[in-house]
Amino acid sequence: MIMQLPQALINALTSISAFDAEAFVAAHNSYEPTVSIRLNPQKPALLHPLVPAGQVPWAEQGRYLDQRPQFTLHPLLHAGAYYVQEPSSMFLEQFFKQHVNLNSPLTVLDLCAAPGGKSTHIQSLLSADSVLVSNEVIKTRVPVLMENLTKWGARNALVTNNDATDFGKLPHLFDVVVVDAPCSGSGLFRKDANAINEWSEAAVEMCSQRQQRILADVWPALKPGGLLLYATCSYSPAENETIADWLVQHLDAQPLSVQVPATWGIVETASPLAAAPGYRFFPHLTQGEGFFVAAFCKPDSENNRTGFQPKIAAYKPHKTQIEACRPWMDIGADCLYQHEQQLFVMPEHTHRLFLALKTPLNIRKAGVKLGDLAHGHLLPDHALALSNRCLPQVQRVELPAELALQYLRKAPVEVPSIQKGWQLVTHQQLPLGWIKNLGNRINNYYPADWRIRMA
Repeated sequence: MIMQLPQALINALTSISAFDAEAFVAAHNSYEPTVSIRLNPQKPALLHPLVPAGQVPWAEQGRYLDQRPQFTLHPLLHAGAYYVQEPSSMFLEQFFKQHVNLNSPLTVLDLCAAPGGKSTHIQSLLSADSVLVSNEVIKTRVPVLMENLTKWGARNALVTNNDATDFGKLPHLFDVVVVDAPCSGSGLFRKDANAINEWSEAAVEMCSQRQQRILADVWPALKPGGLLLYATCSYSPAENETIADWLVQHLDAQPLSVQVPATWGIVETASPLAAAPGYRFFPHLTQGEGFFVAAFCKPDSENNRTGFQPKIAAYKPHKTQIEACRPWMDIGADCLYQHEQQLFVMPEHTHRLFLALKTPLNIRKAGVKLGDLAHGHLLPDHALALSNRCLPQVQRVELPAELALQYLRKAPVEVPSIQKGWQLVTHQQLPLGWIKNLGNRINNYYPADWRIRMA
């Protein structure tokens, strides 16, 4: 089937010096899907039956696959051993590595975060004493973001459900702000041919106006000297290079470049007015879909303005909280937080930011939920299982793939010769969740909303 690309889009792209219309159209009409995953460095595992076919050159943990498996039926996906992600979007890693001191404590905002690909990627790059705030403005998309960060095992992350304007009221809070902006989506035409019917020049203009509003709203939250990463999955210059010029002209943003080997096939462009560098992924040049990203530094001229300065009370855990956790995990230097009968754990820096933001923002997830307190005992939560923090003495039961899938479907799982009580279910030694042996039956505690529905 021949894909009829909008002529208006082709015409707009002729302003890009490296654009080859014939090769661009041909790449859309001879589509061979690119399959890639990004490994979780905190959960190393053998990927069988997945077969990596090479590394994504701009992402240390990115891997191409030789074919697309049924990811849903691979237990390690549910264990958080990897994330299925488009390779082009992994390029953000280069900006972090070339422009950020990743060994220092950072406060990072992923403003448009669902479903969580960039957030889980960023979390893997940050130091343990950094904090990631993953925000999603659309309420119905927040649960999948929470799910993916939970599977990833992230302790130093907060999930919020706010508009960009809410962050603008928190001046100079973030060292890095990532805006993967809502866009017209032309970069994904090969994956979703129906998107062509929804594309129009009017939609591009509407997206461009919305992108400017989002950037203007969140800009005050970036620290002077901080890094702004702006990205879209659109080809349209009006949503990319034009926005780069707008950032320079209206916000005095200072453009930044990155070193990119020519062998990667990534096209560096310059915006028409400010010559701000932008990085484009074209499907005939790179192994991936359409993508654009540009980076900017906030000038130090705002140093004289007062930043967000929260007042935080001294932290002291309650003895009963510590005792409830003792059989399950070593809290160490982390902080506990109790909401009603629910108990959470997070690093101290994450805890401090959480306490500061829980009033001005709508926080949906903070750190790791350990479980519910009942009569001084902890009823373990699924997030505790996936946190990779359970003590060695917590009872475990290793399941082969077939039984692991049965467990992930929340079906009854018969495991002979296991002790009574809570058991941490694992596959390839990676935790999947909890079961409880009551003697006469085994209860499956996999979250109902997460269960596999595929036969």
